[in-house]
Amino acid sequence: MSSAPVKRRRVGVLVVIALLAYLIDLGSKLLVVARLEGRQPIEVAGDIVTLQVIRNAGAAFGMGQAMTIVFTMIAAAVIVVIWRIARRLYSLPWAIALGLLLGGAFGNLTDRLFRAPGVFRGHVVDFISVQHFAVFNLADSAIVCGGILVVLLSFRGSNPDGSMHQSAKADAAE
Repeated sequence: MSSAPVKRRRVGVLVVIALLAYLIDLGSKLLVVARLEGRQPIEVAGDIVTLQVIRNAGAAFGMGQAMTIVFTMIAAAVIVVIWRIARRLYSLPWAIALGLLLGGAFGNLTDRLFRAPGVFRGHVVDFISVQHFAVFNLADSAIVCGGILVVLLSFRGSNPDGSMHQSAKADAAE
């Protein structure tokens, strides 16, 4: 049996996961901007978790407010790297992880490109506020979940092409 169909299936999983993450993020942002912007926060779990629209020019925790163009370029670079890795993608867990990263990156990149104050300088819409933590969005959640999965897969010795790291092979042989 040829390995080509397997490769297509894994890339297909990556694309479907990325598309779902992107569309859920985009839809949620459109909804909260239309319904919540300029209004009082909505309590979801008392004052521990609230929904409130924040426009974020920076990265996580509002860091790097003056570096919007840099974050735009980083998101674009992440997308290119993931697409290059996808050419040799045979691992289902890696397809899921990279799909989450890709969908989240596209979600925040869309804001950077199309939201005010302008192209490459747009502010990301964040709306999930956790007390004593950051205000974030669903793209951020997808990126964090994908990143955690990548770390776990790497520690486990798994590669995107379905092979294992040399040290993981040696450990398994012992």
